[in-house]
Amino acid sequence: MSDLFYNAVPNATRVAPPLPTPREYPASKPAEVYLFGTCVVDLFFPEAGLDTIHLLEREGIKVHYPQGQSCCGQPAYTSGYTDEAREVARAQLKLFDEGWPVIVPSGSCAGMFREHYALLFKDEPQMLKQAQALAERTFELAEFLLHVCKVDFQDQGAPIKIALHTSCTARREMNTHLHGRALLAQLNNVERVEHDHESECCGFGGTFSVRMPDISGAMVADKTRALKESGADQMLTADCGCLMNINGALEKQNATLRGQHLASFLWERTGGKA
Repeated sequence: MSDLFYNAVPNATRVAPPLPTPREYPASKPAEVYLFGTCVVDLFFPEAGLDTIHLLEREGIKVHYPQGQSCCGQPAYTSGYTDEAREVARAQLKLFDEGWPVIVPSGSCAGMFREHYALLFKDEPQMLKQAQALAERTFELAEFLLHVCKVDFQDQGAPIKIALHTSCTARREMNTHLHGRALLAQLNNVERVEHDHESECCGFGGTFSVRMPDISGAMVADKTRALKESGADQMLTADCGCLMNINGALEKQNATLRGQHLASFLWERTGGKA
């Protein structure tokens, strides 16, 4: 979350996340995983969730989707409503009781599981143990495909120029930009173009965009201008909150450029066959 957010919301919980450190990955693919779909995917981009399932099933993995899942609790947490976020987190922890990996098609939500649930339960030893166990088996989708499934994608699409946007939170906490770049590099007909403001927030920030709409609007204006000037045919992101914000701004500008979730793009480019 950007400093603008914390300056605008004095009671927000400020936690400086540690820099991402190398983690040990399983030596082989698991037979079964959980999918945490995220509330934005569920409500606005269900195709991204379905394509995530398709990608995982094509790797021979059975995907479980607990029906009781909801938000990860990040909006409440970063707005300073720690007690409310803790109750949301408590409800999610009950749903993933098997030891299977939890795959999340959003770096920011995966980061909430990995970096912040333990902080929420630091004074509850039993819940802290569960939160730490969940953190160890939580993977952002691109990370899981790259380092656990060790995919070797074969491009079946026409030449295209792509601009990759990564959520600022996902970038800091989950290294999502590196995972996305590595997967796109496997696709022979995909040229990833650089763009200014790539590492900067798109202005969404969950409740930030509602609390500070003028600042948020200026930030997404900078982001969309840089994307349009990059010469990209399409924008990709692994975070649907950013996707919703950027696509909404592009639509309002009557721009032809649009974004897509990385999962859907990868599924389509690699044949789309289970």
